[in-house]
Parts: sequence; C-alpha cells; structure tokens
Amino acid sequence: MIVLFTDFGIDDPYVGQMKAALLRAGRRDMPIVDLLHRVPDFAARAGAHLLAALHASFDRGSVFLAVVDPGVGSDRPAAVLEADGKYYVGPDNGILAVVAARARERRTWRIVWRPDRLSHSFHGRDLFAPVAARIATGDWPAAWLATSRLQHPLPADDLAEIIYVDHYGNAMTGMRAANVPPQARLRLGGQELSPARVFAEVAAGEAFWYENSIGLVEVAVNRGSAASCLFLAPGSPVTLLA
Repeated sequence: MIVLFTDFGIDDPYVGQMKAALLRAGRRDMPIVDLLHRVPDFAARAGAHLLAALHASFDRGSVFLAVVDPGVGSDRPAAVLEADGKYYVGPDNGILAVVAARARERRTWRIVWRPDRLSHSFHGRDLFAPVAARIATGDWPAAWLATSRLQHPLPADDLAEIIYVDHYGNAMTGMRAANVPPQARLRLGGQELSPARVFAEVAAGEAFWYENSIGLVEVAVNRGSAASCLFLAPGSPVTLLA
C-alpha cells in the first residue's frame, strides 16, 4: 500500500500527476490511499507531527509518500526512511524526522538516483513517486539509494502549537494526550480551556480540549469552529497550565 501525505490540496492537478507516476513505475493494481493533501502549506515541522500521529493505523510494509517540499529544486537532500517496518519517502527537510525520532528501529538513505526527466519544481512526481513505487513492489534497485543520516532531524518531543485545522474548525495540536494530565487546562487564543471527553459533554458554543481519535490534544467548540472563535491557525501556540 502506498499512502499519500502532501500539502498539494485537491483542487489542482498535482495529486493526479503523482498517482499516474506511481502507477507507471509500479503496478496498475497497487493500492493508493489519499491520507491527507491539506498538510499546512510549506509546514514541514507541523507535517512531521501529523505524520507521526497518523501512521500508526497502517500496517508494516506500508510506503508513505510524504511531500511537503518548499525547498524543491534546491540542494536539500531526498530521503528514504524505514521505521519500525514502514517506509517513508520524501524530502529531507524535517517532514520524516519525528517518525524517525520516535521509532524503535530505523534506517535511512539518501536518494542518489535521478530520472531522465526531473522537473526542477515537481520532485513529488518525478523523483519521490518512482522510488516509492519501486519500494512498494519490492523491486528496489540498491544503486538508487546510499546509506545516510537525515540532515534535518527533529526531536521526539511533542509540539505545543496548532498543527492542523480541519473543515469543522477543530484545531489539532502537536501534543500527545497521553503526555498531558487528564484534568489540565490549556491556554489558547487568550482563553483557558478545560477538558471534556466528547463534544456532547459541553454546551453548544463552548470551547474545550479533548483527546482526538489519533491520540492528539485537539481544541474544539461544540457545534462551532474553534479556529474562528479562538482565532487559531497552524502555528498558534498552546500553553499547558498547572
């Protein structure tokens, strides 16, 4: 299975072009999952924490094509990570780094292969997709990769800021709920929020925080938009209160 994780959005032709490249380099019956194409634009660090939370529901052997690449066409390296039996292909700009930091077992490579046609501005299609497809099919040319370390590591620590806002206006943080005291209060957007288990435990229009379905602390408003009510966006800071 190939899992797509990008900031490309769904209104432009980029996802379709990348899927075509995957199928051309791999098998026509290869399963491809669109995990997320609304990673905050250019935000490799936020994307790294989202990827680290989302990958857990996928089986060993899955291949993640993770492309948030504002440095495309520069000298930033291209990388493959194997972490706890799953593979991750993308730019070495931090997007793979939190998964690597939290893995029990990991190996990393630099992609040294270059295709005959390589757009300066679309390595997701021309470079990363063929490599991901070959890994997924098991036909992995050793000469394409060179053992290396990630050049842009990030710590395994949680990130106390908003990393994603969904279409409801719910705001995910980079904080794992298991690391936050269950009765803790948070400060965001000038307000202090108490925890709740689910939306129905608070009144309509009330803001709160809860543990979402992928284990992250998420800020929400029952039947409303936390992003609008609290003026939240990716990068907004979160303060944990005693």
